[in-house]
Amino acid sequence: MSQSRRQPVVYEGDLAGLIERVQWLAKSASRSILGICGAPGSGKSTLADGLVKALGAEAALVPMDGFHLANSELIHLGRRDRKGAIDTFDGAGYVALIRRLRANTDPVVYAPEFRREVEEPIAGAIAVPQTVRLIVTEGNYLLSDAEPWKALGPLLDQTWYVDPGEDLRQTRLIARHVAFGKAPDVARSWSLGPDQRNADMIASTRNAADLAITSADLRS
Repeated sequence: MSQSRRQPVVYEGDLAGLIERVQWLAKSASRSILGICGAPGSGKSTLADGLVKALGAEAALVPMDGFHLANSELIHLGRRDRKGAIDTFDGAGYVALIRRLRANTDPVVYAPEFRREVEEPIAGAIAVPQTVRLIVTEGNYLLSDAEPWKALGPLLDQTWYVDPGEDLRQTRLIARHVAFGKAPDVARSWSLGPDQRNADMIASTRNAADLAITSADLRS
């Protein structure tokens, strides 16, 4: 699922420098879309949230995670034990939303979001008005060249890959699973099992990014 192209530019700075970069995107004559990719626990959600908060009403955050298939459907498909894998998302639905946000012809577009406290997607939870200049979307598979994900490439103005290093990423991921209710041994097993298999696949797409962010701390 990797894409062959030049190496991404490596960025080792702080959040402020990334805010400066994204402010230029927001100044475009038409709406811009920034994709932020990375493995689970890499910090892509933290980065995306920080960028959108810095830009205020000019930006909106639309995560890929809203397109998780419902747990009931994952059970029906026999995929519940590997939730987070590429085939446990509605990829075509996500691409269709990004295409609609790119066109920007509707007064408002409603997007789903994922609620970790219930481990389910919630439809229509994110309102994106036509006036928003920059869409920040983040997720695991934005750089995949598999169908239907590869259609995202032409829809995104830039794609950044967050890569803080495996040790830190795994530590954060285990802590996140514990924070949302998993026992420590279960959290570790899931992080080093299903999550790691997904992480290896996602890492193979790193070279398709415009920017590889290796900073350890991207909090505001």
